[in-house]
Amino acid sequence: MPTQQPPVQLVASGDSRLSANQKCWPAQKALEEALQAAIEKLGYRLQRAHQVTEEGHGFIDSQKRGMEVFRTIDPDAPLIVAEAVWQYSHHVLAGLLSHRGPILTLANWSGQWPGLVGMLNLNGSLTKAGAEYSTLWSEAFTDDFFLGHLKTWLETGQVHHTTEHVATLAPEWIPQSANETGKRLADELRQQKAIMGVFDEGCMGMFNAIIPDHLLHPLGVFKERLSQSALFAEMQEVSHADAEKAFHWFQEEGMQFHFGEDDAEELTPNQVLEQCRMYVAAVRLADHFGCETIGIQYQQGLKDLTPASDLVEGTLNSTSRPPVFDREGSKELFAGQAIPHFNEVDECAGLDAVMINRIHRALNQPVETTLHDLRWGCLDESGTTNEYVWVFEISGSAPAEHLGGWEQCHGYRQPAMYFPKGGSTLSGVSRPGEIVWSRIYVANNALHMDLGRGESITLPPAETKRRLEATTSVWPIMHGVTYGVSRDQMMAKHKANHVQVAYAHDAAAADEAFWTRAAMAMALGIQVNLCGTKKDGSRWDQKG
Repeated sequence: MPTQQPPVQLVASGDSRLSANQKCWPAQKALEEALQAAIEKLGYRLQRAHQVTEEGHGFIDSQKRGMEVFRTIDPDAPLIVAEAVWQYSHHVLAGLLSHRGPILTLANWSGQWPGLVGMLNLNGSLTKAGAEYSTLWSEAFTDDFFLGHLKTWLETGQVHHTTEHVATLAPEWIPQSANETGKRLADELRQQKAIMGVFDEGCMGMFNAIIPDHLLHPLGVFKERLSQSALFAEMQEVSHADAEKAFHWFQEEGMQFHFGEDDAEELTPNQVLEQCRMYVAAVRLADHFGCETIGIQYQQGLKDLTPASDLVEGTLNSTSRPPVFDREGSKELFAGQAIPHFNEVDECAGLDAVMINRIHRALNQPVETTLHDLRWGCLDESGTTNEYVWVFEISGSAPAEHLGGWEQCHGYRQPAMYFPKGGSTLSGVSRPGEIVWSRIYVANNALHMDLGRGESITLPPAETKRRLEATTSVWPIMHGVTYGVSRDQMMAKHKANHVQVAYAHDAAAADEAFWTRAAMAMALGIQVNLCGTKKDGSRWDQKG
């Protein structure tokens, strides 16, 4: 009988920041109580493999602690990694990779804290590492979808989700013009080569966000490994006058900063001036090292020295941005160009951004791109659309062009529990338009790309406010619709916490950019998976 089986073990990976773990613990506790009820209903027992600490939370908060916990777990026991919060995958990755029993990653369907995002990051990390696992998600842990799959996992150790929305790209599907352009751009990248500036790898234990060099080099992309300390040192060389020029540029362009006086909890002008200093320093370093794209880790180390880099990142991703000159003031750097930035030093997003920038310039399409967290989603309560609407949301790296221009952008203080030194977000609501969404990831020691089409839609202010308040209200948001991909299909297939988005002028132009990216990726040796459908609902392998 099931009740005679050994108990199912539960672990919860968390943040490394005590303030975040303490604040988010009630949501995790509620998840675990609901999960325990569901498991007991099916006749099994759930046992926590580590206890609530004296610090007031029950999360594994370091790699060291994770290894200690896994030494006490039966390596053959069924194991659930339950997440209601953002988590650092390296806290538990070592233990999971040596665990022999069935593994289930599980998240609550909630936008409050990014548990879904944390689980998807762990899934991508396990996929890259070649580990076997199953995955599940639920809003209340009482629905038939969840209980049916949970029962199957408890009985068999596996859960399988259908992914009929995915088709492996065949060369003959690609239109001739897109195929020729994609191949030409792939040849140019291999021949000309490109440098990816990496300001410290492995942000927040994101193992899935690191592309091994041996997979990157054949594409013609090489890393310049830089240190965040070098960025901080370069900031000290930026004059107050240069920082003020950038600050004034934002204000003259109409960006709305929401200032207060309490530096510990509110945004202050000095925080923004420091971010302007970082922006100038980042552009100068990118120029000095010849970087086509850069990524700043910032969540570790740098956050304890200076305000967050989100305003910097979104500005770098914008074509319209404050001009930056070399130290001598004689030469404008990257004039009239975006400098693609991959938030949280996600190298998979950085590679994608390099491809998007080159493709969209060749096609005369908008070049600005960003990653977003695949944060959450729900049905539209305003009645505007019957489509399922995702909340694509990131901490601030969205370019101004995505948000409707600088006059539509807002600067709010980053949450103190994550960023003690504060710093402005680059916040706003993404404009309506046709998009191409994508994700590059590592599986089976090879690069893969999931590629799909969709739309950023407009929702009424009240519905937008509801979604922001259900997530992180000071961050930029996109109301995303994914053509032909349901909520559960996306969760079943997506191998990352991030999704890349780029706009096109219209649906036909977006399809052209889609096919050109597919062609370029295939020519570079990346396995391409076409997800969902065209806007009209037809399959990608159907001509016309």
